[in-house]
Amino acid sequence: MHTARILGLVAVLASSTSALAEGQDALGTVDKLREKGYSVTSVTLIFGQLLKMSYPRGFVPVFITTKADYYIQESVPTGESINGWTQMITVTGRKDLATKPDATAKAFLNALAGGFKVACPGSYSVTLLSENKLGGYDAAVAVVSCGVSPTTAGKTSETALIAVIKGQTDVYTVQWAERAAPSNTPMQIDVGKWQDRFKTLNPIKLCPIVPGEKAPYPSCIGGEKSAT
Repeated sequence: MHTARILGLVAVLASSTSALAEGQDALGTVDKLREKGYSVTSVTLIFGQLLKMSYPRGFVPVFITTKADYYIQESVPTGESINGWTQMITVTGRKDLATKPDATAKAFLNALAGGFKVACPGSYSVTLLSENKLGGYDAAVAVVSCGVSPTTAGKTSETALIAVIKGQTDVYTVQWAERAAPSNTPMQIDVGKWQDRFKTLNPIKLCPIVPGEKAPYPSCIGGEKSAT
């Protein structure tokens, strides 16, 4: 299940229609640069920090919204939609969640994975990829899967790479979900494929907000190595 929209375990923060249009224009520029061999990253202001990551070629935002303590942005391949997609990349933020005494990246990841298990107990599978820090922050990365996805009435499976980062005060996720043919039994997770996708999303890191600085937030754009 797509954790943010379908399971309802990660909710949302956001902007306006104009921001969505600007995001689409920006990602169009990113695609052109990628085709020329450039490495391009995105830096987004989400609550108390900036989130830096890389978008794969061909993805465009289709949904962005903000609430008091939630942020979400969803992107799908060009030509697909929020209601009909084969892949989706989601960025979320939960305001102040990191300040809770028992908050860890692994605990939040386990909660998200648990949502998958509840949704498809007979076809659920999970593989932990990493508990290494991302940009110096507590992080955990896993791939979770439902062989039969309730969101598509069992017509597809749904597998998702989920990276959770515990920031200074907020908790962030970067997710890459994929729908494929359904399976009544737990699906074998292709670890190599999902590790490559995780590398594609890197560098992933959190940066401090510099007072008065505006997009594209040059203080957060720099020569840091990708996480592995």
